[in-house]
Amino acid sequence: MVTERPMNSFDLSGRVAIVTGAASGIGVGIAAVLAEAGATVVIADRDAAGAEREAAKLIAAGYKAGSVGIDLADEASIVSGSAKIVATYGVPWVLVNNAGLQDRELLLEGTAAHWDRMNAVNGRGPFLMTREIARAMVANAQGGRIVNIASTSLVGSVVKGLAAYVGSKGALLALSRASAFELVEYAITVNTILPGGVATPGAIGAKGPPPEGPARRRPPLGLCEPQDMGAAVLFFASPAARAVTNQVLSVDGGWSLT
Repeated sequence: MVTERPMNSFDLSGRVAIVTGAASGIGVGIAAVLAEAGATVVIADRDAAGAEREAAKLIAAGYKAGSVGIDLADEASIVSGSAKIVATYGVPWVLVNNAGLQDRELLLEGTAAHWDRMNAVNGRGPFLMTREIARAMVANAQGGRIVNIASTSLVGSVVKGLAAYVGSKGALLALSRASAFELVEYAITVNTILPGGVATPGAIGAKGPPPEGPARRRPPLGLCEPQDMGAAVLFFASPAARAVTNQVLSVDGGWSLT
């Protein structure tokens, strides 16, 4: 079947995309891929200076970008930061809930403070970002895309010390499913990516006991790059994924085959 008009399936020109935690790590790769696809990328990060730096790099490369300081552990920061984004750049087409903490604490030595901190950023933060940005998307009545970055630790790629981390990412996956159900009537899709085997500053510098467990195995296709996650996000954000929602995609270098 030939469509009546040609469609650039991965063109995001004229769209606004928010990527949380894009001052470093996976977020940098996601932001770069979305910018290359034509989106105006807004980097939202607790590290406001780092977010501004990464946005400046994209602009210097000829892309459209901006930044805003948002602390995902602070509801007031999320509300004000989201409002600033809408007022400055327009209603986003894409929200990528990427920011997260990765520190480890052994289960039998676990503390409520560690659990609460992990879940505040990795679970509660994306809920609040989704609430604020989805409200703007609904009011705009043009649909939208939400992509949540969880972890392959949910399907077995684990090391010791990740009880709080896995718990928070499990909450994020559950949030994706509930959000997909409630937002589908507004043509807003919600999908989840499970990254695995990405060497980022956050992963390398994570605090806690030395990582031991199955996740230490090297994936047969090698370690993933942040841009690999960006490619998966681009698919979910693009016209090509118009009919895709409530789905989970692992990008793990083939780890699940080993």
